[in-house]
Amino acid sequence: MMILLQLNQVTKYFGSNLILSNIKLEVQTRDKIALVGRNGAGKSTLLKIISGELSYDSGEIIKPKDISIGFLAQNTGLESTKSIWDEMLTVFSDIRQLEKDMRKLEEQMSTCDPSRNPSAYERLLKEYDDMLYTFKEKGGYQYEADIRSILHGLGFQEYSYDTPISSLSGGQKTRLALGKLLLTKPDLLVLDEPTNHLDIETLQWLEQYLQSYQRAVLIVSHDRYFLDKVVNIVYEISHTECTKYVGNYSRYLKQKAEKYERELKLYEKQQDEIARMKDFIQRNLARASTTKRAQSRRKMLEKMDVIDKPQGDEKSAQFSFEIEKQSGHDVLKAKNISVTYDGKSPIISDVSFSITRGEVIALIGPNGIGKSTLLKAIVKRIKPFSGEFQFGANVTIGYYDQEQADLTSNKCVLDELWDEYPQKTEKEIRTILGNFLFSGDDVMKNVSSLSGGEKARLALAKLMMQKANFLILDEPTNHLDLDSKEVLENALIDYPGTILFVSHDRYFINRIATKVFELSKDGITEYLGDYDYYVSKKEEMEELQKLEQQKETIITTTNELAKQGKLSYEKEKELKKRERQRQRKIEEMEKEIARLEEKIVKNDELLCDPVIYQNHERVQEIHHENEKLKERIDQLMEEWENLIEEE
Repeated sequence: MMILLQLNQVTKYFGSNLILSNIKLEVQTRDKIALVGRNGAGKSTLLKIISGELSYDSGEIIKPKDISIGFLAQNTGLESTKSIWDEMLTVFSDIRQLEKDMRKLEEQMSTCDPSRNPSAYERLLKEYDDMLYTFKEKGGYQYEADIRSILHGLGFQEYSYDTPISSLSGGQKTRLALGKLLLTKPDLLVLDEPTNHLDIETLQWLEQYLQSYQRAVLIVSHDRYFLDKVVNIVYEISHTECTKYVGNYSRYLKQKAEKYERELKLYEKQQDEIARMKDFIQRNLARASTTKRAQSRRKMLEKMDVIDKPQGDEKSAQFSFEIEKQSGHDVLKAKNISVTYDGKSPIISDVSFSITRGEVIALIGPNGIGKSTLLKAIVKRIKPFSGEFQFGANVTIGYYDQEQADLTSNKCVLDELWDEYPQKTEKEIRTILGNFLFSGDDVMKNVSSLSGGEKARLALAKLMMQKANFLILDEPTNHLDLDSKEVLENALIDYPGTILFVSHDRYFINRIATKVFELSKDGITEYLGDYDYYVSKKEEMEELQKLEQQKETIITTTNELAKQGKLSYEKEKELKKRERQRQRKIEEMEKEIARLEEKIVKNDELLCDPVIYQNHERVQEIHHENEKLKERIDQLMEEWENLIEEE
């Protein structure tokens, strides 16, 4: 193990605001580090300082000269006029140039005569060997396979690699930016929220990729499932300072709680000791007999290294979702829903499902399959091409848009909420906003200037005020820090209404979902249970499918063998028939040959008869007949020999 990077006492101000103070952080080769903390704690700032994009005010950063750091900021889209493939190839420009140089050298070697100029040929050969070694070491024979592997893992397997990047969506450009960075394979990979815009399947691929990555990784992420699978060290930024914990995210939470309990006990023990010493001093200082002891205790107290009270968690959002009145048992029935954009081929085709009161349903599926589109169709922001939605009695909808399209006004935060609920007092509105961590001057911020996390909290505040009995949530955990996610989870667990939500946060799905809808090209498949149940059921179904395929293969093989057996029987029957025919023919030939030979013998006997041999013409006839008989015997003998050889 080797130290790649060290931060010692790094401090950063924005104007007069202290963002980071005395940060100590160390990265060794193959470390997988998570940087956690509240929104606004300074995580992204620290990543930018490490990657060299931001300066710092004091302290030092120590790193070897030749270390390569690859940094992907939040929502960084790949802007390019090139195609997907050509842009990925730019990562390997040095290898491709080396490849061109090798081709030129090969041409020179083909025209150089080693017998006429052996030294020049040897020099070319040596240069070519060196190039070939470098080419191989740099991955010259596998870089195209690496590109295909990364593009496939990030969900571009169905796209033509000739597709211009400029024609892709923002989320696709972000994934390509990640892919291009992964292809560079830096010594330290620095990723700020890499899980945004990734569906569950792609998230699982990225987890496996980073687990097997042979170099160091530093990640900011609010995906607990992802952090638990990938990291082995956690640095927490809180109150401008940084604390190290060894282990994954779940282990960090446990250690943090244990550390707080430990420090609190030490603090309380010391406070009790200080109180006793002060009491002793107060009671004994005026007495002549005990004044020296009291003075001694006072000196001890003055020299004591007083422990600061350990800081607990920073203030958390506090909210709950209530309903005005309960809906009927049937909340929503969707019948044969199809949705298209601009009359093109359907994004969603012939989808049917039903939702009943109290269900909490996670709608999952790959990016681009139409999850958000389906939610927009339900809330009538998009008109279905065909089919219908039937809402039950007293159903009122509260909709949370992942793009927060409604929060682009130039109003201040206070007015954004107050204008919708003018019957509330300013104090009531400020109290509600305070529960969502908007306090003091925060409520006067312009809505359009808010950060992603702030917009998310404001959108949740508006949603809470609606008191709807059917919540439709599109990626509600995006932009929320881990603490705010937990508050949202608890609020939704206690919510007495019905919920349909889209999320790729597997931990969040596990905590609140009672059912999973998987959207695919074939429609919706229902799974009764949380995300882990869905995964196990999918694995079970895939296993059953494999067994079914194996069964079909066995049946096919058995049928083929049976068929082959039948064919073998028929063939054997045919062979036996042919053998009987051959034997019969041999027997017939042998009889015919014997008959012909007997005829020749009789003719020879006739030739010995004085009456016959004195008749010249008759002798000629018998001789002529015998010649024909012998020819026929020779012919039969040849056929007989052939039949015998067939045995």
